[in-house]
Amino acid sequence: MVNNELLLSQASLLQRGLADLEIQDEELARILDGEVRRQHRTLSLVASCCAVTPRTLVASASTLVNVTAEGVPGRRYHAGCENVDLVESLAIRRAQKLFGAQYAGVQSHSASSANYQVLSALLEPGDTLLGMTLDHGGHLTHGSPVTFSGTYYRAIGYGTTPEGLIDYDEVRRLASAHRPRIIICGATAYSRLVDFEQFRKIADETGAILLADISHIAGLVATGRHPSPINAAHVTTTCTHKQLAGPRGGLIMSGRDANEKVPGLKTTFARTLEQAVFPRMQGAPAVNIIAAKATAFGYAMSPEFDAYMERIRITADAIASEFQKHNYEVIGGRTENHTVLIRLHDSITGSIAESALEACGIIVNKNRVPGETRSSFVTSGLRIGTGSLAQRQIDQPGCVRIVDLVCRILDAVTPFDEHEFVLEPAIREVFRSEAEALCAMYPLVNYMER
Repeated sequence: MVNNELLLSQASLLQRGLADLEIQDEELARILDGEVRRQHRTLSLVASCCAVTPRTLVASASTLVNVTAEGVPGRRYHAGCENVDLVESLAIRRAQKLFGAQYAGVQSHSASSANYQVLSALLEPGDTLLGMTLDHGGHLTHGSPVTFSGTYYRAIGYGTTPEGLIDYDEVRRLASAHRPRIIICGATAYSRLVDFEQFRKIADETGAILLADISHIAGLVATGRHPSPINAAHVTTTCTHKQLAGPRGGLIMSGRDANEKVPGLKTTFARTLEQAVFPRMQGAPAVNIIAAKATAFGYAMSPEFDAYMERIRITADAIASEFQKHNYEVIGGRTENHTVLIRLHDSITGSIAESALEACGIIVNKNRVPGETRSSFVTSGLRIGTGSLAQRQIDQPGCVRIVDLVCRILDAVTPFDEHEFVLEPAIREVFRSEAEALCAMYPLVNYMER
């Protein structure tokens, strides 16, 4: 007789699931295994992702996915949430400790969702927001005209100086002239430190609420390698996957302002932000993902993670320096986080560079740059991030080889127009072999067998 108690564990379910997948859905199993191999054999220089830890991967596959749990711990609209409450409370406590926040909401499905939840709670239709423009490093949710944030609200954009630095004088001038309800700081393609205290000073001078989006620098903030906005901004948002090595999800936090009343409202920031997620903008949370967030927050408080963030910074400095040696302009002159934004030479567009490098086993993002004249589907720059490279523990010689390989690939491309190009197959295969050799030399640590 089978002892059912021995089967009632997360491990047994995962083992059974893996076996069933391989037997009963071979097609999908092949695709998933192929993705693991792709990630092993390609060099990811993408700024917006890294590899999760195996324990985070397991947590995201937990049976919590079976539970509907609208509401918050202790105040659910459904029964059967005793373990859900424990998991979410754990994730909240860890997020608060990690970032020094008084309030943390862990239910947002993404950072974009988190930003929209905050905006919807604090703005009325047609209210003014001030955010960084896309061309200068801002994010779509910060007021781009092609998104909800730029069409539902009156969005004003600020940019950078000719040196690629945030123009705080322009921010102050625009805030004084337009009196936005919200100022958004933080970026998706900006390589220098963000002065959150300066932003708060401008917000206080002009009667604005300050929202800081730290999606691209959350790990550096958590480990003290970038100034924290938690007590400078009224509200801080981030995703949990870019630097925190967690699942794709969002996080909303507030520091010293958490228990203050929102200007013009009767509720505190903490209560307003809680209600902004549910019931205002989102239904039941993905509790399995909240469990994965909890593992990521725990990992982010470890010495291992601190060393990882140190490698991110060292690698970013090395990559930026090498591109400058190859006569590429690094926007902002250098990097102070994990991002290196380069302006491509005139004949090569971002679209061509991205496609050509991918064909050779190197993954990057095309990106707009200051003074951009091409569309977002073409662009004149590349955004490079060092999160995955740091997980591979790339050293200085490795950085030299990677940048040299990228530059040789781009030099070998013959462009026809903004998208079409020729890269001789034989040359492409040589480059691809070099990229795979680098991957073998610097394996992806999070997926290695112990």
